[in-house]
Amino acid sequence: MTPTLDIRRPSPHVAEVWLNRPEVRNAFNDGVIAELTEAFRSLGADPQLRAIVLGGHGKAFCAGADLGWMRAMAGYSWAENQADAAKLAEMLWTIWSCPLPVVGRVHGDCYAGGVGLAAVCDVLVAAEGLHFCLSEARLGLLPATIGPYVVRAMGEQASRRYFVTAERFDAAAAKAMGFVHEVVPAAGLDAKVAEIVALLVANGPAAVKACKQLVKDVAGRPVDAALRDETARRIADIRASDEGREGLQSFLGKREPAWKA
Repeated sequence: MTPTLDIRRPSPHVAEVWLNRPEVRNAFNDGVIAELTEAFRSLGADPQLRAIVLGGHGKAFCAGADLGWMRAMAGYSWAENQADAAKLAEMLWTIWSCPLPVVGRVHGDCYAGGVGLAAVCDVLVAAEGLHFCLSEARLGLLPATIGPYVVRAMGEQASRRYFVTAERFDAAAAKAMGFVHEVVPAAGLDAKVAEIVALLVANGPAAVKACKQLVKDVAGRPVDAALRDETARRIADIRASDEGREGLQSFLGKREPAWKA
């Protein structure tokens, strides 16, 4: 049986996780959800890694839920539906909370739960001409488990429209609303992803993790005394760390830091 995920290590500091169900447009089911959860837990704990790329094989990035899985859901009780949705919520949370930066490589159409998968990435690079669609309302459903991540990534105002209309929008529109960071011709997608990954790998590994966590922790919080004290503590912690000292010393000494060796 062909594995549903294709996990690669192109270099010691980079992992690639590829959705590998091209025959169903990389739609996910409970098995894929479990595998993605375990993969990102394992990769996130790897001390050598500095970045993860998430992509898909075939024509589509991810079409959302697998049709067979949806047929099974149609007969679920409320309790079974809740338990099933909780697994998807856990998978999304695991990727979103992964300590390593996750770069989404979106090469083809991205629908429903696939939009949620894109939303939990830290950096999104998309190919020109592809489409996104939050199609749940067409089926009398709603994008509930993916909602918190999509609203954060897309913004409240855009979410108000695309959640309720279930209309398609292209990569250019996704970039205009801030959901996607880069839109490039399909032929240049891998080069742009590699460029971003190289930037991530070149930075202090602990600093990159701390930066990712900082954004999550301060987003939406009032800038009060508690937050000011907390951020002062964080910069003091990293300045006094081995990596922080090495970074400053290498800069002042006009040499490459040790983590680039």
